[in-house]
Amino acid sequence: MLSRTAASLLPLFAGLSVSGTLVPAGGPGTVLVANHTSLTDPAVVLAALHRLGVRPVVMATAGLWRVPLLGRALTAEGHVPVARGTDRAAAALDAAAEALARGRVLLMYAEGCLPARTDAAESAPGPFRSGLARLTERTGALVVPVGQAGSRRLSSGSTAKQLAGVVTAPLRRPSLHVHVGAPVRLTGDVTARTAQARAAVTDAWRTAAERVGEPAPRSSASAR
Repeated sequence: MLSRTAASLLPLFAGLSVSGTLVPAGGPGTVLVANHTSLTDPAVVLAALHRLGVRPVVMATAGLWRVPLLGRALTAEGHVPVARGTDRAAAALDAAAEALARGRVLLMYAEGCLPARTDAAESAPGPFRSGLARLTERTGALVVPVGQAGSRRLSSGSTAKQLAGVVTAPLRRPSLHVHVGAPVRLTGDVTARTAQARAAVTDAWRTAAERVGEPAPRSSASAR
């Protein structure tokens, strides 16, 4: 439902282009890892993946499960709530591992939060949390980096600015791009795995940023 809804509604607000290909791995599974810059970018990524024929299980903040009807739909579709900052947060990794074992493709945002910025400009992915590294170490799943750019043009800033951005988007038609990179098998300890994943997602984001006319530096100290 989430993928279909995103794919149906997004073209009303923005122009989306997609590059790269995605062939979900067999065996231990596939974890898609995307950069997180806006409240709207999950819809952007889901719409792009829908074009590629992939309907992932999403790891998302547990607060969404408290929204009437939406929470019931999320549960029915097997998405994974993440109760950040609580003793229940570790249970999300158990649920994610179970989804991978069932052959589902998993989508997660390893940054774990949105950037504390009010502008609409692109910036490299922030620090990754350790959950992705621990999940791949536990399951052996491949990581597929997903870079998205342009979603902050759709919605960013204060609550009022975000609402205004969405309302005016059909007139502005901001350009969005999602790039799916090559699969990566993470190795080493948690710190090394986390660095490898962040570097791969940063490279995918750079490609997406260039496609929307905001080329990023080829080397960025903030992305390492």
